[in-house]
Amino acid sequence: MDPVISNPHYQMIGGETGVKKLVLRFYEIMDTDPVAAGIRALHPESLDEATDKLYMFLSGWLGGPPLYVEQYGHPRLRQRHMPFPIGEAERDQWMHRMKRAMEETGVDEKLRAQLAASFYKTADFLRNR
Repeated sequence: MDPVISNPHYQMIGGETGVKKLVLRFYEIMDTDPVAAGIRALHPESLDEATDKLYMFLSGWLGGPPLYVEQYGHPRLRQRHMPFPIGEAERDQWMHRMKRAMEETGVDEKLRAQLAASFYKTADFLRNR
């Protein structure tokens, strides 16, 4: 089954351009918002690799090309995030920045609500403290 048909979010967000725009804005916010200092500190100085990986992951997660899986295999999100201390504060910082990025990049309000609920479930699953 074609993933774009089974999950239309990729097209609804604007395809490759929309996903890239969202990810770039997310990391711009994280890099400049002092309230996000906690999650920013979990990343290296350069956010380039994180930006690329989040874009590739979201591409497939939203129903577009499975770029992350093609390059790195199964995401194993919990395992890959285990080295980082992720609690409620970090989850909430991440969520706030993603919600803001979705709003600022013009993601449809109904789609924002759907994605925010899914992002929250995933972010909460990654908590390890």
